[in-house]
Amino acid sequence: MLTASQHEAIRQSEEATFQLVFDELRHSTSASEQNCQDVATRLSAEVARTCTQSERIRSSGKLEAWATELARHRLKQCLDYYQLGSLRGRVELHGTLSAIVYRYISPSHTQSSYQARVLLIEDFLQTFYAEALNALRREAELSATYSPKTLLEVSEYMSFTERYGKRRISLPRGRSQQLIILRAQTFSKQQPPETSIDMDRAAEGTMSDSDTHRDDASVGQVREQIVSQEPDPGADLLRQTVIRELIAYLDEQEQSLCADYFVLRLQDLPTHEIETILSITPRQRDYLQQRFRYHLTRFALSHHWELVHEWLEVDLDRNLGLTPSQWEELHEKMSSEQVELLTLKCQKLPDSEISRRLGCTPSQLKKRWFKLLKYVWELRNQP
Repeated sequence: MLTASQHEAIRQSEEATFQLVFDELRHSTSASEQNCQDVATRLSAEVARTCTQSERIRSSGKLEAWATELARHRLKQCLDYYQLGSLRGRVELHGTLSAIVYRYISPSHTQSSYQARVLLIEDFLQTFYAEALNALRREAELSATYSPKTLLEVSEYMSFTERYGKRRISLPRGRSQQLIILRAQTFSKQQPPETSIDMDRAAEGTMSDSDTHRDDASVGQVREQIVSQEPDPGADLLRQTVIRELIAYLDEQEQSLCADYFVLRLQDLPTHEIETILSITPRQRDYLQQRFRYHLTRFALSHHWELVHEWLEVDLDRNLGLTPSQWEELHEKMSSEQVELLTLKCQKLPDSEISRRLGCTPSQLKKRWFKLLKYVWELRNQP
């Protein structure tokens, strides 16, 4: 039971956190004042509930400090998703939750392909997103038909969903577990054996998407790696870095539509859904895809070639991913100038020094290295 002084402290802290969140939302977003006020009210009420329910916070004697810290954490989450936007925010949330439940959702042992697991995770998360929305409606005392509409409301929902999934649920013998893991374990146990077979067949169908066949070797390998969701923490961190850098590169090139297309492809949506979301015709989508492939190639083989090659484990320390026979073939077909360029690159010399030794400008060096890397990728991916 709360004492009268604790009730008063919580009330005052809720007012203070509301003002903190409201002021920051007004400063950091373009949402309307009413929209900011509504979201700030819900976030501050959530903080107050947490403080009320936590015996550790109530007995700490530092209720106001706890409330401020919790409010800042929720505010940062919400603004992070707001800055990402609805499409990229969805990818970030989906990736975060997928990484948590990956090991807890598995198909039948007879059909344990990676693609089958990914499709099961997709199925599970769609259900979990609906559960999180219902939880937000219930806890924030919203109507049963409430659905986030503005970017700020969508950001609030995504940040709430992340926190909801990570809530610790008490278990017997003093143990606890994250809510989303408990849901994933239950979901996995409920899957009938034939489900995994259907998933594998569906996966085979998705791989025959017509535009995938037209990708060249380098673009195909980059895209295949980007859309994978292997659970290795180190590999996932590098993958997320590549995704962020590619989106930033597309934005720098003023290719925001390509960035949106890339985000939708990350979700493995069929082409007709992508066309609907982007409000483009099939012909426009085909042109957009070609433009994206062009920029992806430039990104992978020129602007961020070291990052991409390290991520794909085909960097210079690994002979650019070539087999011994391919490495020998490469040296046989390279000109003396290309051999010297590759040698200097393998020595990890800065481009300024390599340009000086080869007697070329930085721009010329970049073009020569791009041409060489492109040939290496074709050689590495040939049948």
